[in-house]
Amino acid sequence: MREKAVALVDHAAGRWLARMEEDAERRAGTIARLRRLIAFGAVGLLVVPALFSLVFSPAIALPIGAALVLALFLSAAAVSIAFSRPLHGSASSSAPAADDDLVAASQVPGLVLTINENGLVERVSGRDREKFPAELQACKDHVFAEYVYVSDRIDLMQAFDLLRQGEDKASAELRFETGAKSRPAQFMHARIEMTAIRSTAGRLRRVVAQLSDVTEVELLRRDVARKAAEAESANDAKSRFLAAVSHELRTPLNAVLGFSDILAGEYFGRLENFSDILAGEYFGRLENDRQREYVGLIRQSGAHLLSVVNTMLDMSKLEAGRYELLMESFPIAETISSCEAMLGLQAKEKGLTLTSRIQRGIGEISADQRAIRQVLINLAGNAIKFTDAGGVVSIDAAREGKMLKLTVSDTGIGIASDKIDLLGQPFMQVQNEYTRRYEGTGLGLSLVKGLVALHGGTFVIASQPGEGTVVTIMLPADGSGMAGGEDAETERMVEFPPRIRQLGEMAAIMKKDGDDGPAKAKIA
Repeated sequence: MREKAVALVDHAAGRWLARMEEDAERRAGTIARLRRLIAFGAVGLLVVPALFSLVFSPAIALPIGAALVLALFLSAAAVSIAFSRPLHGSASSSAPAADDDLVAASQVPGLVLTINENGLVERVSGRDREKFPAELQACKDHVFAEYVYVSDRIDLMQAFDLLRQGEDKASAELRFETGAKSRPAQFMHARIEMTAIRSTAGRLRRVVAQLSDVTEVELLRRDVARKAAEAESANDAKSRFLAAVSHELRTPLNAVLGFSDILAGEYFGRLENFSDILAGEYFGRLENDRQREYVGLIRQSGAHLLSVVNTMLDMSKLEAGRYELLMESFPIAETISSCEAMLGLQAKEKGLTLTSRIQRGIGEISADQRAIRQVLINLAGNAIKFTDAGGVVSIDAAREGKMLKLTVSDTGIGIASDKIDLLGQPFMQVQNEYTRRYEGTGLGLSLVKGLVALHGGTFVIASQPGEGTVVTIMLPADGSGMAGGEDAETERMVEFPPRIRQLGEMAAIMKKDGDDGPAKAKIA
């Protein structure tokens, strides 16, 4: 019976003192003292009324004695609890530790606040205290949230709630008004890092918060975001401008090409009678070779300009994400043959050998035929342009599993390894004293990379100065890189311009194909 009573007293006193005492040892001592007081009180409830009954009647002695014992018990219990807590009586022992804490907190960067569980600031310190607004420096004994800008108080409360729910630390981005009227200096941006201090029972007792001034970082971040938005807007405007100008230029250019063909006799062939009648009535006859030369230059320049305009239009579509591939099945061998026929005269005029090597039984592929033809023409045209007389340009095609491998190689001037990464950027050309004599806009390779990426393929360049260049393209032969569905729509969002990937195994690939050098053309 006695043990049960003692256990009941200890449990009740422990729950009551848990809200007041943080130190478990101190709480255990207080419970022991209360237990003794209760024992003495129980004895007193029997003895004191009995003694009073010797003087007074029992009706008066019992209540007076019980009241006196209860009053003495409560007074003794209050004094015992009060002296058990480290108040002024123990200040001398805890003063050195408190002073050390204050000194340490004053050396911490930023502003350091101690905030109780109700949000009241108990202590303010920190090495950079003077850099914060004066009101914030004097926030002791005030609610911290009152100094935070109104729209940021929700973030602060959410961070506090995380600590109350059991998290050890939380952070938030806050603003504090500085009192300045100009907008850039109206607010101080600060990042608050909060650490929870809990009782032995796990209850949040106070929070140590460190504020760091991040105003400059925030302003820089906003400036970067603004400039990025401006750059994106300028890029969109450029793309729209290129698309509009390209459409406007193509109409007069087609007229220039058409009339120059008529003047040169392209549309009349060798029908002299009809040509004489029509040309003599409407255009007049070309009197000498100088006139015919000028008409030929007009035709050549117009064709080149139209090619540049069409490339710019395709580039603007790629950059805007509006280039649509028309997937179809077609024989890749016929496409390569048509490209070879289109560029054959140009290669012959330069004294080059243009050849192709197509794997037997390669069959049909699924892709955008126009885009694949444009890729091959641009790559082979570049190879012809940068290869001197007597050189070789080769267009090869082969199947490797489910992939189609297209290779365009030449024995031209080549590219230095440190310049390969520059290729493929719009309007970018690798310049040196030798290559400056070659005309071009630098758009062709960038367009090739974009079209290959839209097909879900890869693009690799290997080259050595003075030896030649090999461009290898790998495409899904079945068009799986452009499969339907939401996932494929995400996959089609390719980086533009795509980055050229240099594979370490390029040398092995070329060695497998039977080349002697690192970048020599393959001759059928």
